[in-house]
Amino acid sequence: MHCPVCPSDDTKVIDSRAAEEGASIRRRRQCPLCGFRFTTRERLEEAPLMVTKRSGSRVPFDRAKVIAGVSAATKGRPVEAAVIEALADRVEENLRVIGSEVTSTHVGHAVLEQLRDIDEVAYLRFASVYKNFDQAADFRRELALLEKN
Repeated sequence: MHCPVCPSDDTKVIDSRAAEEGASIRRRRQCPLCGFRFTTRERLEEAPLMVTKRSGSRVPFDRAKVIAGVSAATKGRPVEAAVIEALADRVEENLRVIGSEVTSTHVGHAVLEQLRDIDEVAYLRFASVYKNFDQAADFRRELALLEKN
């Protein structure tokens, strides 16, 4: 690490601590040449999560799309924004366990899995769009699956 004050290209770590609940490391450094002390942060750089759509195209995972879809499904329901944010976090975590490339089907199922425990009406609303319901029988079938689980 270069010293930000002098031309020295070597600094000494004098203290390291976990930061942001373990998501990063905060390091206190000191330049042996001029004695200047400064702080750096290290954060894990995650590989991008790619989603393969039904058309075959590949796009980066977009957390905002998950939030928008769930927000639409929960509109008028007693579900707070913080709950939706946490749902999106869990969905992304679950998808990363699968690998760095997932299908749009995996994304939809992961969202439905999380919504089932939060709000059954929102679950049915999301399922109706995701699974392209076009008849009342589709709702009855999904409701029967929901009640079975």
